[in-house]
Amino acid sequence: MPLVQVVAVTAASFAKRTFWPDADTLRPDRISIKRKDMIVSINKIDLIGLAMEKAIKNKQLPLLELDMLKTIVAIAESGNFSSAADILYRTPSAVSMQVKRIEEMLGKPVFNRDSRSVTPTTDGQLLLEHGRRMLALNSELVSRFVMPEVAGVVRLGATDDIAERILPDLLQRFSQTHCCVTVDVVVGGSDALTQSVRDKSMDLALITFNPDKKQSDDLEPVFAEKLTWAGLKYGVAYTKRPLPVSVWQEGCSWRFAGLSSLQQNSIEHRVAFMSAHLSGQRAAILADLAVAPIPMSCCVNDIVALSEDHGLPELGLFGVGMITQKRASEPALAAAEHIRRSLAKG
Repeated sequence: MPLVQVVAVTAASFAKRTFWPDADTLRPDRISIKRKDMIVSINKIDLIGLAMEKAIKNKQLPLLELDMLKTIVAIAESGNFSSAADILYRTPSAVSMQVKRIEEMLGKPVFNRDSRSVTPTTDGQLLLEHGRRMLALNSELVSRFVMPEVAGVVRLGATDDIAERILPDLLQRFSQTHCCVTVDVVVGGSDALTQSVRDKSMDLALITFNPDKKQSDDLEPVFAEKLTWAGLKYGVAYTKRPLPVSVWQEGCSWRFAGLSSLQQNSIEHRVAFMSAHLSGQRAAILADLAVAPIPMSCCVNDIVALSEDHGLPELGLFGVGMITQKRASEPALAAAEHIRRSLAKG
């Protein structure tokens, strides 16, 4: 007898052995199913029903895909949907739709939006924190299968400006693909870092150099950027003579480029501020104590690029180069290749 028919049987009809309105059609002697078997079947159906009812009441939590978390991180780090779309190789509308889907899933807004920027809400900050952790765990797990043989320590040197502007993103992405490699960073001057690599106390180093000067054979150029005079927005330091300049000591490629241009154009100047750190150069500029030769990418907010319209000569390019030990370890070679590819894209 079909199970659905058994379920439809009432207790009264069951006791009377009357399963159909027409008792002559189905007589008790033709029924092979026993009373205890039916009770067991009915009890099982009751348990299944209770389980289904409980599952409906207690809805399963939705799963946040890693792709969604990548979108949240990209928006938070770039500050807007358009930049995040470029990072993710998607359209801004696709990114916006994915955020809408996440917010509908969680039942809370994760970003505050205005005409200029996008910032995480309190709930968004919590999502961002855990999202980064989940993405890191995923990368660590996958890397153990994809590149399990690359493991060890890399001793990396970098100048102050490179450590501040380039290394954070570069090292973060390297750790995602090489979870078994530990990178120890030392920040210093180009000359000292170069000597450390040659002395084998460091595996590789990123240094700045003047592309117009002849360089050693072990220096590999990996990146170039425009250098410019910079000053405070609406400041007056650039109008003073002698011109107050903020630079570092001899051997600094920015110092050489800046002071050489002033000498060639017969602009009277004096070194008013000396700092080995980019933060020091920024401090001198923001206090309107001096102008400084710095990378164009550092001219943000109240620090602006100065040109011939301000009476200052145009500066050329400066280079970022990499020096690697001749017999570098496998982890060091992996780090060097990652640096080449990353900076070539930049």
